[in-house]
Amino acid sequence: MGDAVEPTVVDNAAAGRFEIVVDGQVGGFAEYQRSGSTVLFIHTEIETRWEGHGLGSTLAAAALDATREQGSSVLPYCPFIRGYIQRHPDYLDLVPADQRAQFGFEVGTR
Repeated sequence: MGDAVEPTVVDNAAAGRFEIVVDGQVGGFAEYQRSGSTVLFIHTEIETRWEGHGLGSTLAAAALDATREQGSSVLPYCPFIRGYIQRHPDYLDLVPADQRAQFGFEVGTR
């Protein structure tokens, strides 16, 4: 990203997505739906020109951190978010224990 401004992640609740903003432009998003106190992550997308720069991971971490701060649980229907949680098990507690098996998480962990 060179001399680019550090990317920031914002919750665009009106659009139902967390967006990662780079140099004033949306470089990607994690789409979600809310159901009570649960956030269902549906789809994550990074603009082609920003792929390979770690924006997806930055976006996933910020979205999951914000969800934790809100006291919400997570259902990771999006394969990218699900994979991120698998690689970063500190987020597994956000997925309700009785829902983990359907996402391929081991039952009985955390």
